[in-house]
Amino acid sequence: MLLGKKKGVDAAGSAVDTCRECGRVENESWGGEVFTPGSLEALHAGQLEALREEDSEIYGLIEKEYKRQRRTLALIAAENQCSKAVLAAIGTVVQDKTTEGFVGARFHGGCEVVDDIETLAVERAKKTFLARFANVQPHSGTAANQIVLTAVLEKGDRILSLGVDQGGHLSHGAKVSFTGKFFEVENYNVDRESYLLDYVKIREQAVRFCPKMIICGATAYAREIDFSRFRAIADEVGAYLLADISHISSLVIGGAHMSPVDHAHFTTTSTYKPGGPRGGLILMGRDFDKPISVGGREVPLWSHIEKMTFPGFQGTPYLNHIAAKAVFFNETMSEEYRARQFRIIANARRLAANMVTLGYDVLTGGTDNHMVLINVLNSIPGMTGLTAQQSLELCGIIVNKNRLPYDIKSATVTSGLRLGTPIVSKCGMGADEIDLMAAMIDKVLRAVKVLSDTSFELDEAFRAQIEARVCELCERFLIR
Repeated sequence: MLLGKKKGVDAAGSAVDTCRECGRVENESWGGEVFTPGSLEALHAGQLEALREEDSEIYGLIEKEYKRQRRTLALIAAENQCSKAVLAAIGTVVQDKTTEGFVGARFHGGCEVVDDIETLAVERAKKTFLARFANVQPHSGTAANQIVLTAVLEKGDRILSLGVDQGGHLSHGAKVSFTGKFFEVENYNVDRESYLLDYVKIREQAVRFCPKMIICGATAYAREIDFSRFRAIADEVGAYLLADISHISSLVIGGAHMSPVDHAHFTTTSTYKPGGPRGGLILMGRDFDKPISVGGREVPLWSHIEKMTFPGFQGTPYLNHIAAKAVFFNETMSEEYRARQFRIIANARRLAANMVTLGYDVLTGGTDNHMVLINVLNSIPGMTGLTAQQSLELCGIIVNKNRLPYDIKSATVTSGLRLGTPIVSKCGMGADEIDLMAAMIDKVLRAVKVLSDTSFELDEAFRAQIEARVCELCERFLIR
């Protein structure tokens, strides 16, 4: 006998169809859309509405942040935007699954599905970077670095890396970091005149210092890094080579920058800087199965990296983020993503050229990647990186102060600014918009009345005028 349906409402007051005989809910509705009970769509439908009802304070702050992102020019080199699909993967029920270990060797039951998710993420990561091995479990780029270092080094072993005050990263050996506290770290520098890496001097330093690990990669270096020369130096002194490409990984994916994957023993990156979710990644190329002695027996490098990830360094992986990484790696296969990486560089080069023309001291005279480094102290009398950042932010232009090589100012004040073009390029901005940005940056900085290294004045009418122009520009190129 066919049973009819009758209309009803669920506990949240949403319209539902129920079976006339047993009252079982036949569908669920959110915002006029009807979903089958128990379906993924039904569970995740109305997530924002649920958040707003459950915690209006956090909802309001998230909405405020979204509006801030929409109405400001994001020129921070370390930031990017992930897609709606990546955001969706982060917010799924995969978040609720707990396990430890790797695919096929978990310490909890119920892992058949998340095993498939992690396997897919690994295969896509290898395809994205043309790697032989990929570990998608690190929680961040810094975690990825620490996993590699603790896997192949003993306490007190020597590391040669670019100093944090020269453009390197804290995790590469700064005294305040894990790396600086547990290993003997010596830094190589950029040339004092050209601000370029001097591979001849780096080799001489490596021969003298005899490190067990050489780290290359930077957070504030605007020129291409020659990973093959670093590998030659590492081989000569018998060191491992770790390439941290967090800042340039999207360019590597797109073929716009040399890849280190088959030059370095280990390649690490964060996954948010190239446009994915928060997290880290460890990659290996031709050296993935190179033997390493562990506890008196030889094991392949890739296996030891996994063992150091768990149980050596982390506990449970963030499986929802691994799902989101898989989504992101799939996105990098598109022609649009790869072509965008060349636009990012073109926009950065145009921005650098504009700033040079406007009289600013641009380090190295330009850029080969996504970032532009400017010594504002040399450009405008009394101006510091802190003052420049804060005055621009008042006008809706978001940048970050950055300590430069041989900086005479502290890390909290700095002489420099670091600008980046990933987000404005993703939003579709090009040469005309870059020209406008450069002109607005120049107008703001020259309108500032410097009072000290940390204080300034800016005319309110002028500030409001620039902010309105910034907002108008952003409204024409919305977050995608």
